[in-house]
Amino acid sequence: QEAAAAAGQEEQDVAVKEPLDLIRLSLDETVYVKLKGDREIKGRLHAYDQHLNMVLGEVEETVTYYVIDDETYEEILKTEKREKP
Repeated sequence: QEAAAAAGQEEQDVAVKEPLDLIRLSLDETVYVKLKGDREIKGRLHAYDQHLNMVLGEVEETVTYYVIDDETYEEILKTEKREKP
């Protein structure tokens, strides 16, 4: 019975019942965060709070933007990556 109770407790620990449960299971994993302004951040999730403020490490930010070619007036999609320690 103790083994069954321990297995039941372990199953509850990994169950996703609420959105924040998924974030909890992602601690110390690499996560992707999509932000306003066509920005994305990829990094290791160290901590978070109930407002979804996050502390990330080993971060790489990707910014996507359009540039208009002066000769053809074509919109050109550009992507810029920046690494943050």
